[in-house]
Amino acid sequence: MIKRFFSVLILLMPFVLLAGEVTESAAGAGAFTVVIDAGHGGKDGGTRSSRTREKDIALDVALKLSSALKAKGIRVVLTRSTDVFIPLYERIEKANDVKANLFISIHCNSLPYNKAGRASVRGVETYVSGYGRLDEQDVAIRENASILFEKNYKKNYNGYDPKDPESIILLSLMKNAYRTKSIKLASLMQKEYRKVGRVDKGVHEKSLAVLARAAMPAVLTEIGYLSSPAEETYMRSDSGQSEIVTCILNAVMAFKRAG
Repeated sequence: MIKRFFSVLILLMPFVLLAGEVTESAAGAGAFTVVIDAGHGGKDGGTRSSRTREKDIALDVALKLSSALKAKGIRVVLTRSTDVFIPLYERIEKANDVKANLFISIHCNSLPYNKAGRASVRGVETYVSGYGRLDEQDVAIRENASILFEKNYKKNYNGYDPKDPESIILLSLMKNAYRTKSIKLASLMQKEYRKVGRVDKGVHEKSLAVLARAAMPAVLTEIGYLSSPAEETYMRSDSGQSEIVTCILNAVMAFKRAG
């Protein structure tokens, strides 16, 4: 455990330095840049229902959000624009490379098939990188499982095992230097969701691999439950996707105005 602790700290050091570099240069970095990450993709379908795959909904919303942000003069970089598999570490590396101002990862939620009342559970929640309790890691385990699709994932993540709760706690040591601003963005997004009548399930901190190395404010938003037939229909519809996009767009613009 101690050996793995120091290994993670050594792995973290370059990203702490990188975060400082981005902060110092951000004022003159040019256009405000948002990296949009459509969760999963390719061989990693994410969660699914009998007729919907998470990766497809995430991509649809990401593409529409990209267009909406560009119309406001925001520079947008997509981690994927087609149905391809992108390793988690490459997603956040792209955001770091382009010195993004924000990173937004789009996902769909779901409850296990054996969960009582799963079809009635609805709502939206947004995550930032942080320390989740050992007994509250269901989301982290589900989302970090994408790592298993990567070749050499133990090498890429310094021995990290997405099925091991202890590894999840160690990963949280990479918690980025932008916690406060990440929570601010997440809170703005949840506020916008509430305005249109969505069930607000709050802002949470979890040890999510896709956010851990971010050198900017970064969030992962779960836009609804595929295990809920009502929310599945909503997320599949043009009107539902447009409403989700408007909520995220408004939050980004409010964050940008606030500086």
